[in-house]
Amino acid sequence: MIFARINPDQLKALASAAKAGTCKTCAPLVCPGWETLQVTFDRTHLKQVGTLVDEAIEDPTVEEHHPGGTHSWSANAPIAVAFFPYNRCGVWQCVACERLFLRYTEYGGYYLDERIRAVDALLVDESPVGAAP
Repeated sequence: MIFARINPDQLKALASAAKAGTCKTCAPLVCPGWETLQVTFDRTHLKQVGTLVDEAIEDPTVEEHHPGGTHSWSANAPIAVAFFPYNRCGVWQCVACERLFLRYTEYGGYYLDERIRAVDALLVDESPVGAAP
């Protein structure tokens, strides 16, 4: 199935529209930074609503964007949609409360790690690739 590309403004709007608080359905996933999506989590509690992948870009960057000295696992790392890993993410919502999440799969030499991060609208960053960190 092909999903519509979501731009930064749409991502902010979807994240802001979610119900306040944490519902019991997605509570195990609510973390400020990237986490491994546990194999025991019932994935039917999430529905994909879009993607951040830009199909027009043949070779998406693997460069990360951390202007405040953050790193990939930082809770306050920007959600820089043009940069890795965000440029490889699907956009998902909790079916109960509509909380927004980003998901991607990290491919290591001998493993696959499905990662997930709750979207904080205030952290969405529209900086283009090539922007100074």
